[in-house]
Amino acid sequence: MSSIRQRGFTIVEVMIAVAIVSILAAIALPSYNAYIQRSRVPAGLDALNAYAARMEQAYQDSGSYGAAGCTPTLPTAANFTITCASGGQTYTATATGSGPMSGYSYTINNQGVRATTAHPKGVPPGNCWSIRGSVCDDK
Repeated sequence: MSSIRQRGFTIVEVMIAVAIVSILAAIALPSYNAYIQRSRVPAGLDALNAYAARMEQAYQDSGSYGAAGCTPTLPTAANFTITCASGGQTYTATATGSGPMSGYSYTINNQGVRATTAHPKGVPPGNCWSIRGSVCDDK
């Protein structure tokens, strides 16, 4: 009689492969989600930068940022609401996160001072929108 040899994986081999894939997914998925979250931030920061430039242009034209309110039209940004408060010779523009960006808030003022006023992982030290290590990354 000839013996027939069966081929395939044992249940132990399959369980080891599933465990390895699960460990890799547990490490990769949070990193990927954090990457996606970070990729949404520049829309708000770009809108604030553009608005600050328009505010400076308005100041050059009229000598004021607008006593009754900020003069230029507020920009729109995905997942952010842009607001502005003006006192004639000063202003502060704020990008407040909405939807998936809830908990994030950034500001810029007439002196060009950038600040993170709210962040789920804590506000960076100093006047920064973002940090790399312990150094401002946005200037």
